[in-house]
Amino acid sequence: MNYLLAIDQGTTSTRAMLFDAALVPRAVAQRELTQHFPAPGLVEHDPEEIWSSVVATVRDAMAKANVGASDIAAIGITNQRETAIVWDRATGKPIHNAIVWQDRRTAPQCDALRAAGHEAMIASRTGLLIDPYFSATKIAWLLDHVDGARARAEAGALAFGTVDSFLLWRLTGGAVHATDATNAARTQLFDIHRGVFDDELCRLFGVPAALLPKVRDCSGEFGTTLPELFGGPIAIRGVAGDQQAATVGQGCFEPGMMKATYGTGCFALINTGEKPILSRHRLLTTIAYQFGGKRTYALEGAIFIAGAAVQWLRDGLKIITQASDVGPLAEQADPAEQVYLVPAFVGLGAPYWDARARGSIHGLTRNSGAAELARAALESVGYQTRDLIEAMRADWPEAPHTVLRVDGGMTASDPCMQFLADILDAPVDRPTVMETTALGAAYLAGLSAGLCPDLAGFQATWRRDRRFTPGMDEPARARKWAGWQDAVGRTRSGF
Repeated sequence: MNYLLAIDQGTTSTRAMLFDAALVPRAVAQRELTQHFPAPGLVEHDPEEIWSSVVATVRDAMAKANVGASDIAAIGITNQRETAIVWDRATGKPIHNAIVWQDRRTAPQCDALRAAGHEAMIASRTGLLIDPYFSATKIAWLLDHVDGARARAEAGALAFGTVDSFLLWRLTGGAVHATDATNAARTQLFDIHRGVFDDELCRLFGVPAALLPKVRDCSGEFGTTLPELFGGPIAIRGVAGDQQAATVGQGCFEPGMMKATYGTGCFALINTGEKPILSRHRLLTTIAYQFGGKRTYALEGAIFIAGAAVQWLRDGLKIITQASDVGPLAEQADPAEQVYLVPAFVGLGAPYWDARARGSIHGLTRNSGAAELARAALESVGYQTRDLIEAMRADWPEAPHTVLRVDGGMTASDPCMQFLADILDAPVDRPTVMETTALGAAYLAGLSAGLCPDLAGFQATWRRDRRFTPGMDEPARARKWAGWQDAVGRTRSGF
């Protein structure tokens, strides 16, 4: 049993990756996930498609590596966070499509909670601001908009889970209804200090406690897969939300270490150690990981649209045919043009938390074209990351100033990463294994299975592919940054 399997269920695709005992990737399979947009600002997934994509990609990866179930020591699961699924305990069938983390339908409920003065209490217990992003208001919406759902939930007939919980339920044939501390911390129902779901928060959001999963460490026993799924039973021994799994995969185990993952959105986390730091600049205080009941905390900034801006260029504007075309196109942009894309397609995340903002483009001239839009899309990632990093440093001024470790699909673009280093005026390190989310999930499983070293041993294996160092002069950096701040201000004020 010399292999580890990572299930990486993301927002736009599902991947399965097989790693050997040295955590070297040996096979990968991937399937895109259909995005459903029932109305502006609403985003859903079909849970059955999520499930079928997981089974298919696991089988594909195993076949590619010619590996059987008996060769796999453990499975680690990492997932898109906050996305809410409610299903029937008797049948395992979802009562509605999954409501995705990007969805904004519960903005009015969030406004009402904020107006009623609940945000300070909620933030003090959960580390989170009131926003449709999180699971709690999504759960309440499902219970109130699906016929009979609330009564069935209160009777204990329904179960809630983020994607990890739904997959655990299906993989184990309904034997396990559980989650890990990192996913629980994103529901807005979990007290991150006591490590439990909070009864008062459940009552406030209208979520019956009977719906909720058991909360476990990130590395440990999560049951065993049904033998018929993959040709034999496989132990599930690791679970973490995608951004926390990437933090683990990047070896960010010391306070002050910082990573940013660029996928559909961008999420930056800085390890703050054993003590949670309550943000004064509208960041999130969250759990980075939990081992042996001991929690390590992080400050997090969330950007809703990063790689999704490139998808928009491809699928919406159709100015590129594949995502990898964006870099070469951006390099053709006229240096004299300065176009800003504020990609608030589903609102603005940290540090603004403006659910009603919508995307805008600034600085267009008669000479602006596809190349300038491509460059603006890539640069928007750097600007938004700087928004997050500046807020982190303001919240924790004594934090060590370390390099930013990056991962995710967009980091393959050298021009994008160079602009990131330029606008941050800080080094950016890209690792040799860029799929650190899957790597982190595999490590969590391998740690529990006794196949992987301890945290220090794993951290020592991290290798850098390339360091990007700042090359932009300060006047240019200041001019570009001022232009971005002006564009965001105009976007939020409705021009």
